[in-house]
Amino acid sequence: MEKQLLPVIAGPTASGKTAVAAELCRLIGGEVVSADSMQVYSGMDILTAQPSEEETLGVPHHMLGCVEPSRYYTADAYREDAKACISAIAARGRVSVLCGGTGLYIDAVTRPMSFSQRSDPDLHRELLTLAEAPGGRERLHRMLEEIDPPSAGRLHENDVRRVARAIEIYRLTGITQTEHTRRDRERKGDYDEMIFGLMWPREALCRRIDARVDAMLAAGLVEEVRALMVDARRHPTAVQAIGYKEIAAAL
Repeated sequence: MEKQLLPVIAGPTASGKTAVAAELCRLIGGEVVSADSMQVYSGMDILTAQPSEEETLGVPHHMLGCVEPSRYYTADAYREDAKACISAIAARGRVSVLCGGTGLYIDAVTRPMSFSQRSDPDLHRELLTLAEAPGGRERLHRMLEEIDPPSAGRLHENDVRRVARAIEIYRLTGITQTEHTRRDRERKGDYDEMIFGLMWPREALCRRIDARVDAMLAAGLVEEVRALMVDARRHPTAVQAIGYKEIAAAL
């Protein structure tokens, strides 16, 4: 059976992924399926830079603001939801364009990752809490280095969520994330994906990011963070979004 075509637009923050994906969809009769681990959450539109109606060019966008911030949402859950979107779009005779900057989410759709390593929210929360203590990030990274040196070498100690997840995977399965990834690479995917990565010179990208931050502040970013802070314990994911801790600390 011929595999379904799946164009993928990837790249760093503020690289113009949304604009490219929307324009591509207008050309080929497509709809965008977001692959952003923060934009899936509701009530965080400004903080996660969800595209405006003007930026989407009238193209339908899926997997945006569809999950409550209080929910522990995994890449496994994302894959099921995103594939359901892709199937529905195909049933309408249109093409799905996967667009986002979360590599794990893109891999979850384009590669048949086993996800045999199920999640344990309590364990994950325990590891994140450990990281918040003085010297906690360094300690957490050393824990990963002891069990999975390749993952530790790939992940910076400040990438707390991914470091914690790699430790969680090993504790739950007895197999390192590196080994799970090696096994996943040997499987064949469900789609005929065409991946396009957007690249900018570093200085130009930094200017684009600065401009985005200015626009987010003008749109009410501080007020949005203030509202999330009122009940921060119910929104454990919000505090992981880039910008939340910085603004919360300032407030």
